[in-house]
Amino acid sequence: MAGRRPCSAIISSDMDSKGKIAKAAGLMSVATFISRILGYIKDMILAVFFGASGLSDTFFAAFRIPNLLRELFAEGSMSSAFIPVLAEYRQKHGEPEAARLVKITFTFIIIIVGCICILGILFAPAIVSFVAPGFLNSPEKFDMTVMLTRIMFPFLLFISLASLVMGALNTRKVFFVPALAPALLNITIICIVILFARFFVRPITSVAIGVAVGGIVQFAFQLPAFYRNGFRLGFDPEFSHPGLKKMALLLIPATMALAVNQINIIVSNILASYLPDGSITYLYYSMRLVQFPVGIFGVAMGMAVLPALSDHAVKGDTDRLREDFSFALRLLFFIAVPCMAGLIALRGSIVNLLFQRGQFDYAATQGTAEALLFYSIGIWSIVGVRVITATFYSMQDTKTPVRIAAIGVASNLLLSLFLMGPLRHSGLALANSLASGINFFLLAWFLRKKLLHIDAKRIVRSFVRTSCSSAVMGVSAWWMLRGEIWTRSDSTAIKAGYLAGTIFFCIIVYVSANIVMKNEELMYVKNLILKKIDKR
Repeated sequence: MAGRRPCSAIISSDMDSKGKIAKAAGLMSVATFISRILGYIKDMILAVFFGASGLSDTFFAAFRIPNLLRELFAEGSMSSAFIPVLAEYRQKHGEPEAARLVKITFTFIIIIVGCICILGILFAPAIVSFVAPGFLNSPEKFDMTVMLTRIMFPFLLFISLASLVMGALNTRKVFFVPALAPALLNITIICIVILFARFFVRPITSVAIGVAVGGIVQFAFQLPAFYRNGFRLGFDPEFSHPGLKKMALLLIPATMALAVNQINIIVSNILASYLPDGSITYLYYSMRLVQFPVGIFGVAMGMAVLPALSDHAVKGDTDRLREDFSFALRLLFFIAVPCMAGLIALRGSIVNLLFQRGQFDYAATQGTAEALLFYSIGIWSIVGVRVITATFYSMQDTKTPVRIAAIGVASNLLLSLFLMGPLRHSGLALANSLASGINFFLLAWFLRKKLLHIDAKRIVRSFVRTSCSSAVMGVSAWWMLRGEIWTRSDSTAIKAGYLAGTIFFCIIVYVSANIVMKNEELMYVKNLILKKIDKR
């Protein structure tokens, strides 16, 4: 029939699309891995300098505020609103109009986010009272948190500009440089703390300054690639532009939908401020470990798949959109679920190796490992939500995710209040994981109604196989790493060798289990690697 593509052409096109998604996700995962490793080095340095105390609680409480706003106005929602609209303008109106839309958006961010930063600095005491109300009982902790908040608020402006540049580059299929940019933030913080902390009356101030300066560096790092790809920064205050209006309409609900995880963390932060000293720090370090697989795989896959899904949505190709969604989710689970099992099995050893030294003692390791156990339970749903949400946004539907996000936030609050009594800070971590699972299942249900079907049987079958293989791997990991050495603060090199060897062995166990189960995703990864080798 005329107008229909041959079957071979469709298969070839689908494989090409999958390959591009996998390649983009791979590049972003490598860059994010580098950034996360530097982030852990930064956290190790902060643990040595400040331990898990009331002093460290002030910084982590203060950092929650710009970090939440970063999710609301920058990395998550900016990309989700900006990429689909920019892709549509390039497709329908050409490159010059798309480049102009970038300038208009740049001007809008400078004015609006700049005003938000000024207001945040002025009203920092009121913000801290809301985010950490328990600190009102300690004037010194409260005043310190207010000061740190004011220092870090400009970070929001520069991280928003960095996200604009990242979104523009992603539409050109440039992923590595934007994903590597956060590494510069961590390097900046590390350098400023090591070189200048001793010169401050309150050394924790150096960390806040590092965050603010790091935002500028993260933005500037991407500019050469931005200019090489034909974009320009400049002031164009035509805020009546239909593209900007469309982005604004997408951005408003997207801020809530993609930031639901950060909002839940803020709720945990508020409630933890009423718990004993160190509770906020335990939650921070354990969430940082959870963010390793979430950032490397979940965020990377969500950002990598969004441009491809947006292209399919603009062309009205629902079949390929559905197929790419299913592939991305299955591949993501194949990688993230074993990471979840590994963190659960090795939680004590990982926390001990990374943080237990200096002011961070074994009691702090235990508190962090307990929180890590319950946070890890939710990894599969957190990463899954990233892909499902990206699919909704590719179709420029931001209303459905925000409605479901509201349910997720309410669930987290109720579960936190119920669980924090018996489980203390660990109950807050468990509530976060359970709320994330509720969010995932509701999103999947409504996406199925929107697309008629989402290849659910194939996804569930793959998930079950992946989970079984991960369970075998997790039990092996737990059995291998036991002993009194993991209670001590010394023997770092020996413990690092044990942990590295165990992880390597577990990878072999996981791959072997998937071979036995004939997991489709393993076969795809294998063919992708062989294809790369053949090209060389």
